[in-house]
Amino acid sequence: ELFFILSSIWQHRFYYFFGFLTLVFCILLLICAEISLVLCYLQLCAEDYKWWWRSFFVGGATAWYMLAYGAYHYVARAHHAISLVSSVIYFGYLGMICYAFFVMTGAVGFLTCFVFLKKIYGSVKID
Repeated sequence: ELFFILSSIWQHRFYYFFGFLTLVFCILLLICAEISLVLCYLQLCAEDYKWWWRSFFVGGATAWYMLAYGAYHYVARAHHAISLVSSVIYFGYLGMICYAFFVMTGAVGFLTCFVFLKKIYGSVKID
């Protein structure tokens, strides 16, 4: 899907699959939440209770893939962008999009772990 989105933005092509994109986006958020939750649980099982930033970074790690694929797309597919100005514009916008994506998926990972741990530790009864 990332190929089609980058092609529609930078190569003036039309993108028609918004329903499929919404489905893929929902699956991505679900997978980010699940992986953050599992890794947070494993971290707590190892008695490492500093889970806040790790849950954020695990969820936001998807943005690194997005940045790497954007660089690959630029080198392999975007033959029209050969000047320095167009390269700076491309990677500037790609960096901003990846940062926003990092914050969004990181927040999903953090909030999932926060709700999970609140639920787990809320059910512990101390007598």
